[in-house]
Parts: sequence; structure tokens; C-alpha cells
Amino acid sequence: MNASSDQDRSGEEDLPSPPVDDGPGLFGDAPAPPAPAATATPYRVLARKYRPTTFDDLIGQDTTVRILRNAFALGRVAHAFMLTGVRGVGKTTTARIIARALNCTGPDGKGGPTADPCGVCPNCVAILADRHPDVMEMDAASRTGVDDVREIIESTRFRPIQGRMKVFIIDEVHMLSRNAFNALLKTLEEPPSQVTFIFATTELRKVPVTVLSRCQTFDLRRVPQDMLAAHFGRVAAAENVSFTPDALALIARAADGSVRDGLSLLDQAIAQGTLDGEGQADAQPIDATLVSGMLGQADRGMVFDLLDAVLAGRPGQALTITDEVFARGADLGVMLADVLELIHTVSRLKAVPALREGSDLPEMERERCLAIADRVSVPVLGRTWQMLLKGQAEVEHAPDRRQAAEMVLIRMCYVADLPPPGDLVRRMTERGPDAPAPDGREQPASDAPSQAGVPQAVGPQVTAAARVAPGAPSGGPALRMVANGGVRVDGVAESEVIARPVPETRPHLRTWREVVAFVSGRDAMLHGHLRHSTHLVSFAAPEIRIRVETGAIAGLARRLENLLRKETGDPAWKIRTCEEEGEPTLAEQGAEIIQIHRADAASHPLVQAIMSVFPTARLGQVTDHALDDYGLPPEDITPAMLAPDLEFAPLDAELVDEDDLPPED
Repeated sequence: MNASSDQDRSGEEDLPSPPVDDGPGLFGDAPAPPAPAATATPYRVLARKYRPTTFDDLIGQDTTVRILRNAFALGRVAHAFMLTGVRGVGKTTTARIIARALNCTGPDGKGGPTADPCGVCPNCVAILADRHPDVMEMDAASRTGVDDVREIIESTRFRPIQGRMKVFIIDEVHMLSRNAFNALLKTLEEPPSQVTFIFATTELRKVPVTVLSRCQTFDLRRVPQDMLAAHFGRVAAAENVSFTPDALALIARAADGSVRDGLSLLDQAIAQGTLDGEGQADAQPIDATLVSGMLGQADRGMVFDLLDAVLAGRPGQALTITDEVFARGADLGVMLADVLELIHTVSRLKAVPALREGSDLPEMERERCLAIADRVSVPVLGRTWQMLLKGQAEVEHAPDRRQAAEMVLIRMCYVADLPPPGDLVRRMTERGPDAPAPDGREQPASDAPSQAGVPQAVGPQVTAAARVAPGAPSGGPALRMVANGGVRVDGVAESEVIARPVPETRPHLRTWREVVAFVSGRDAMLHGHLRHSTHLVSFAAPEIRIRVETGAIAGLARRLENLLRKETGDPAWKIRTCEEEGEPTLAEQGAEIIQIHRADAASHPLVQAIMSVFPTARLGQVTDHALDDYGLPPEDITPAMLAPDLEFAPLDAELVDEDDLPPED
């Protein structure tokens, strides 16, 4: 053991050389030593491989780049930046470029801050490799507490280790807690001269105003689709993969302005397309069909065909297209969203003719959109838009998305040939019965048919409730409507038209309806049973005879009698019950009036004309504002009192004083 140990310690030069292999061994030939494995470079996704390293590489952010370049040229670089925008537009990338621009020393090591970092100096190389000791990135989504911010504050007290400036990049800064923001305020307002803060967020509204006021805010915009498609084409060419323009346009549209999202989709499309040899230099380029299948979308041409079928009212063709889309594995809810987007594009082309010559759309889409825009009116597009919006919500909540989507398309097909409601009403009113009279005056209310509660569809609408004091003679003054919605009466002061509260020492109840209304504000339960379960047999105040239904509350008559005696101060009230039939309840009488009004409304010529065009339409609730709370006409005003003398003044009529009225005969 000792000799062996001494030999081990003596070094490798004292070890004997290994024996020479002079033939096969006892158990056969020894296996050959494995060949050294080739060092494989790990794959980097396109979003990381083609991340911009200079301001010139940023696309779609011309305003931000111009301001930052001028700030470096003038030496007016702020100590705190706030970068905001949607995901994937380059917020963190811009922050790293700013960090390199602040710390770049140039190839000779003597340069200063510059908007064009060299990329070869130690600081640029270290920042690009994410290992610079003075550029620290923190994810505020995972480190939200005040202790994390205190670590940053403590670090600001020390000078940079390697670079010129200490740069703190805080991503998703809106996730910091309120206490963390408060702890950062003082340092953010007056940081040391060698410290720069760069914040990035997608939710600018969640950042406190006190923080925003200490930063220069840059809003990174969504990248336009045509710019994204051109960028993706350059990346694909660098990867030796070819795409058709329609395929690149689909990826750019799905990216929704995000460069990172689009590069991820491009990476996926390349992996799918090159699996079978597509997209190689000696093969066909990756087309839109492959990309749409990857995205779970319907082919763009099929979306146009579907919209054409819907606008033409061909449900069979529309359902055939949905069957084919469903067989491809696409989501029909996404298909409806594509149709919705297409309607928006067509509406924009129709509203802004200058867009017809734009280059934002591929040539095929632009031609088909223009064809639809020239053929379909704006009201039809608006109606289709509204139906699709409602249909999308139905699809999201339906147990079967396919069935819900098909029902939406069927409804749209069957209303495609119907005129818009505005055009229909306009045509009906042009030849309807409500046209002006031949003599040029409006038709008096007394000559109008008995259509209570039916809204008129011609001319300006004037509605008002006029009340006349009880006892007014039938040949009394005529009521005239005025422009401001009031009423004037020939020969009567305006103040006398509106019923004024008459002071009375005790209430005077003259009818059964007044008794029930008197109870309503004092005993809600009793009022409900009087309205729905009580039949009036005779009314001769202060004695009332009623019939009470079986389901009414016990002791109803006694309860009503006590309430009337107490509230009116008249002990003579007597409520008697009997078994005679009596009148219908107030609720039954109101329901009968409503049915009469519905029948009158249904027989109106304008309503019948609309029903003939829309056979599936149903008449809704008919409301007559002249009725009281029980759905009954007022007891004090009868048609015989008002109809002969009721006429409406023109809309431009003005109120006159009482002295200006003509004298009575």
C-alpha cells in the first residue's frame, strides 16, 4: 500500500506505459473507443436570433428612434425612461439598446455615449451576452415587494464596476406593489449621476402618476401589417426558406402588430413547411393554405366566399363552406371573427375612398373587398356587423360551437334580402295614411281614428298629458300643444290648465278607483288584494259593497273600513261583503283595455304594412300614456268632453299671455 501510494505521488512520468495490444484477448476484441461527440450548437428561436441590436434594426418605431438619437446627439439623455406598448413590439429590446448606447466605449476604448453602439467593445459584448455587471434586469411580475426595490436602491449607492453607467431595467413595472413604488420615488426623482432607470410595461394606466411624472414616456406602436410581412420575408430569406406573399400576410395579420408573436408563428410555419420538403430552395414556397391550417383559420378565399354567400342569402352554400372549414379542423368561432374583420375592412373602403389605392391589403383581398363594397350598402354592412357581434357571443356560450355558428349564418342569410328598417319606414310613410291633409294643415285629433296608444310615424312627435279641472263644460276652451311640450288653452290662463293641489281638510273619495288609489300609499298588501281580488258590487259613499275572492287576505273588509275611518277622519265608512257577481277587478279591467289597444294597434295601416314586409315580426307592448296606474282611462275626462275641441298648434307656436287672448263671446 505504501509503495503504491508513493508511486501515485511520484507523478505520471514514473508510470509504466500501457501494454501493447498484440492480439485478441480472452473474451474477444475490445470495443473501439467512441468517437468524440461533435459539439452541437443549441437552436435559437427566430425571435431571439433576429432580435434588434441597434436603433436601425427597430421596425415601426420611427418616432421613438428619432427622439432617442437626437437626445444622444445633444447630450440630453434622461435618467429614467418608461417604455410602453403591447407585447412583442420591442420594449425590452429598446431598453438593452439604450443600455449599450450609454456604456459603449467604441472599438478603441475611448468613445462616449452614442446612439450607434459599436458592438465590439467589452461593454457591448457583455450586454449582448446578458452578463454585464452594471446592467441589471428585474422582472417585476415575480419580484413585486418593497424589499426587492430596496436592493436596487442600495445598489445605486455604488459606482459602476465595469461600465460607464449603471442601468436598471425593470420589466412589467406595473406589477410592483404600492409600497414598492413609494420606496422608489425619491431615488427615481434624484438618482446618482451614474444611474439610469428603464421601465417597461404593457399596462401604463396601472403605473402611478407620481412615477410617470419622473420618467420620459415612449409609446411603442403596433407594427403595421405590411411592415411585418416585409420583415418576415427578410427573415425567411435569411433562413433559406421561401413563403408566398399571402402566407406572410396571414402571419402578419395573426401577429396583431407584435414582432415577437409573428416571428414565433414564422418559426412554427418553417418547421411545419420544411418537414416534407416544402419551403426549400428546390421546392415550392410555403403557401397560405399551410399557414391557415397551422393557425386554425379558414382559408382567406373561403372567408370571402362565405361572406358572399351570406350577403346573397344562400344558406346552402354557406353551410357547405362551414362543413369544409370544420373538416379542416378550423374553429368556426374564429371563422366568424374573420368574417367580422372582413366586414370592417369593406366598410372602411366604402367610407374612405382614398383607402382603395392603398397597399395595406394583398391584391386579391383588395379586389374582392372593393367588389363587395361596390355591391353592398352601408346599412346592410352595419346590420351584418351587429348580427355577427351578437352571434359571436352566442358561440362562446353555446354548448356546441358549430351549431351556434351555423345558426348565426342561417339567420344572416334569411335577412340578407330584407331592406334596412330605415328604408322600410321611409317607404311606408311616403304613401302611408298619416300624410298631411290636402289643405296643408295637420289632421285634428278629433278626426283621427281611435288608435289609442299607437305611435305615429310621420312628422315630429309631440306628446303631452293635459288635464282639465273637473266640471269643465263640454264646449269649453280648446287645448293647443306648444313647441316646448306644454299646453295652452284658449280663454284660460296657463296656470289653470295644469292641475294644482287643492288644499282639503279631509280627502273626498268619489269612486271605487279613488278608494283603491288612496289605500296604495298606506297599506301595500291591502292595495294589492283590492286591485286583484276584490269585485265592486255597489258604491254609495260612505257605504261600499264588495265581493272578495277566496284567495284574498282574511278580514279584508274590516281592514279597509278601519283604514278609511282613520285616514279620512269619517267614522261613517261601512264596508259590506256579499256574494253577488259585481264588476271585474281593476286588474281585469286594465288587461281588457290593453287587449283593445293591441287590437287597435294591429289594425293600424302602418303596422299592417310593416307586418306584410316582415311576416315573422311580432307586435310588442302597446303603451298609452293617457291611462292611469291601473291601465284605465281617467275618470274625470271623457272623450265627449275633449274630442270636439281638441286641436294641435304648429310646432313653432309660442306661448301668449292671458291678456293677448281674444275675448269670449
